[in-house]
Amino acid sequence: MDSDTTAGAAGLLDELDHAIVRVLRREPRAAFADVGARLGAHERTVARRLDRLVAAGLVRFTAFLVPEYLGEGLVVEVAVRCAPGRLHETALALARRPDTRAVDVATGASEAVAELIVPGPDQLLSLVDGPLARIPGVTGVHTAVVLRLLLTANDWDPYGGEPTPTRRRAAEGAPLPPAPPVDDLDRRLVALLERDARAPMTRLARDLCVGETTARRRLARLMDSHILHLRLHAEPDVLGFPVEARFRLTVEPRHLDAALRRLAREPEVRHLVVTTGPSNVQGYSSHRSTAELHAFTARVFAQLDGVTGAEAALLLRTYKRAGVAAEAGA
Repeated sequence: MDSDTTAGAAGLLDELDHAIVRVLRREPRAAFADVGARLGAHERTVARRLDRLVAAGLVRFTAFLVPEYLGEGLVVEVAVRCAPGRLHETALALARRPDTRAVDVATGASEAVAELIVPGPDQLLSLVDGPLARIPGVTGVHTAVVLRLLLTANDWDPYGGEPTPTRRRAAEGAPLPPAPPVDDLDRRLVALLERDARAPMTRLARDLCVGETTARRRLARLMDSHILHLRLHAEPDVLGFPVEARFRLTVEPRHLDAALRRLAREPEVRHLVVTTGPSNVQGYSSHRSTAELHAFTARVFAQLDGVTGAEAALLLRTYKRAGVAAEAGA
């Protein structure tokens, strides 16, 4: 595993690329020497491989505080229905907005679905009745507020590793621990990590005007909690999962907790929330083929009690993910 050939034009990762990504997905700040020692590769090879993957747009680092876990603002799932011929432009307009975190288009109704964050109900009303309604070709807007976040892409492991603590708790029906307090120093630290997730501790401390011990302690506290998502991101298709689906379920309240536990145990599920509205469960899943998607829906949905409605849609294009607009979409 010491050769230095990297992913080809087809955008596929080879064995060493996958091995590097697997380690850095769980330990994004791991030293190249440590990664190389685990994989039997020289640290310079690891560094060159990662640089090439980043330059090719196949992977990128993300760092952000999760507002749902902090109880900050409203996270809203917005379905924007469009007139024929306006779907692509509408999705682009949504992806350009700084308050959208994700935008995608799927099979089914002619609509673009966005996840956005607003400070509160007044701002949501103003947004729906103003900028969203004024997008050319929009014929309707449906909103659903996220009441509970159970899983994110941070909890999805395409390599079949051990569940994250957050997924384990969701599968057991156990609540997450209280979010630790976050102050201005923490937020400035996260802002630095957004620019360079692997910045040396000495530089982080210098830019924060604190001692290295303080910076190290602050980062460790955030990374040990569930409120900071610091990870190496790669699109599911790059990792061998070209089929993505969005599913919506209507579950009777008395069966809701059991359904959530069951869904959280499924490794294919990479995002899971409870929302307002008739479809009170929404999620995303990733699969190697449409046959695997069919097997997933047939097996999992059939085992859920109290489901009075179920819909699965195949994603056609992702315009924005984790706050970053996709180059192909934009």
